[in-house]
Amino acid sequence: MRVSLVQMNSTIGDFKGNVDRMLEFVGQILKAFSATERPDLIVFPEQSICGYPPMDLLDQESFLFGSISALRRLQKLLPQDIAVGVGYVDKNREGAGKSLVNAYSVLYGGKVVFSQAKTLLPTYDVFDEARYFEPARARQVFSQPFGRVGFAICEDFWWEAPDASQKYSIDPVKELMDAGADILIVPSASPFIAGKLQTRLRLAEKAVRAGSIPVLYCNAVGANDSLVFDGRSFAMDERTTIRGICGWGEEVLTYDTVSGKAGRLILGAMHGEGATSPTAEIEKSSDAAHTDATEAATTQATAAQAIDLQTERSEEIRRALIVGIQDYLRKSGFSRVCLGLSGGIDSALVAVLATQAIGPENVTCIAMPSRFSSAGSLDDAVELCRRNKLRLERIPIEVPFTAYLNALAGPFAGRPYDTTEENLQARIRGTLLMAWSNKFNTLLLTTGNKSELATGYCTLYGDMNGSLAPIADLYKTEVYALAAHINRSAAAQGREEPIPDTIIAKAPSAELRHNQKDQDTLPEYPVLDGILRLYIEENRTMDEIIDAGFDRATVRKTLEMTAKAEYKRRQAAPAIKVSKRAFGVGRRLPLARTIHEIQ
Repeated sequence: MRVSLVQMNSTIGDFKGNVDRMLEFVGQILKAFSATERPDLIVFPEQSICGYPPMDLLDQESFLFGSISALRRLQKLLPQDIAVGVGYVDKNREGAGKSLVNAYSVLYGGKVVFSQAKTLLPTYDVFDEARYFEPARARQVFSQPFGRVGFAICEDFWWEAPDASQKYSIDPVKELMDAGADILIVPSASPFIAGKLQTRLRLAEKAVRAGSIPVLYCNAVGANDSLVFDGRSFAMDERTTIRGICGWGEEVLTYDTVSGKAGRLILGAMHGEGATSPTAEIEKSSDAAHTDATEAATTQATAAQAIDLQTERSEEIRRALIVGIQDYLRKSGFSRVCLGLSGGIDSALVAVLATQAIGPENVTCIAMPSRFSSAGSLDDAVELCRRNKLRLERIPIEVPFTAYLNALAGPFAGRPYDTTEENLQARIRGTLLMAWSNKFNTLLLTTGNKSELATGYCTLYGDMNGSLAPIADLYKTEVYALAAHINRSAAAQGREEPIPDTIIAKAPSAELRHNQKDQDTLPEYPVLDGILRLYIEENRTMDEIIDAGFDRATVRKTLEMTAKAEYKRRQAAPAIKVSKRAFGVGRRLPLARTIHEIQ
């Protein structure tokens, strides 16, 4: 059996565009193989026709109609002599229950010859599928002359993940194996978090050992809103050897179960890193040209040993953030960005990531010095822009700040300078940035990190202004780690380090008053981030965090600040998710409540 896995970047709701791309990709795949080498089955990811996750678009009848109509169009236009598996939204045709199903069908000869609905519907983290879909009542095997295929749609394969947040009574993988599947194929739209590839490989290895059959994992690529899909589809044979593994872009992995050979076809020319052109021609790749050192060694490796060296945490995160920026812009209709550049580490990192994602010619940095800005900060902003060939605009805020102070002099008479005046500066800057964004049709990137967003050390309608928050799921210590990684990578390639050492070395400061430092308000970042990880990502209690070695007063203060800042996060720009618990749709808390955690 020869199977081609197509990593596709679908746009939510673009039924015509998604189908056009699928038809193009199938045509390119068939051209790339001789008649004797062509695949028996071409597989696309979960919900490839409609894009994932459609969320409450599923409540619109027109969305369901678009999904089914797109499937019928594929029926008519796909080559008649090749089987193609596609994911989409369908009606629940079993009667009672939710009106929709998360469906996967195989098309052949102009007909739907096989359909399987998803059984396990995740309702944890960013997932809410049980809100919309009815689970499958049965699991069936797709039987053809070339073999018996079991389709386990994403969560159906994650039935017993080591860190699963949801437990299930049904094991779809076991049922498919009991039904005689010769091969297990996993169409997936699995969002990226750092280290997730290792989890997928461990699950595949466990399934292979249980059934002595190959596992082929077909994942989506690209990004939709906060979610990044990292692809890295793979073929694992019945001995748990990885025969092929993809990267982050649109490409095809073809696996032959008889010979054990796998080959990759690159489906697009890169725009920066991780993005592809929708009309790019396919290029057949040799193993030598497109398989890196780790992948070349995997023919003798087990799943646990076959992790690509480039999936080291900082590099994984860098790639994910670049893909997230690229696709958010492209799918929102923007090509350029702007951001406020303070001379600090956060804005410097966002500027460099944006440059790597869309090129320096599409990035405008705006410095907005005040009476409290140090000369060093402006010098650092200038140097960062020189190193990265970025446009830098200077818009001082002293005149509007003075005007606001004069306007408020009467009402504020006799009251000391405090965070009101500090926030006023941030809000002036936010207004100027939004004005630039409007006037020049550029998307504003906000530059706050997860530590600030957690504790509320940020200003609504000020530095929180923006349409996308690239590093809002990175703690401050992770910001430093990623900046150091980017500089090391550049130095290793003989290039000038993108981020000046002076930016990395300086003490963090908002510079909204004289001699201000972040640590005047917050605990030291290594301490703060350690507490926040345990509280946000591990759901630890205050006592458990204290038992882990943190000071009681510091823990209490941190938890209190985090709970009180929920109203700010509800109004924040979407963050690109790289952790297992990001702010936004994956963490839903009430605004008005008692902070029971510190009682």
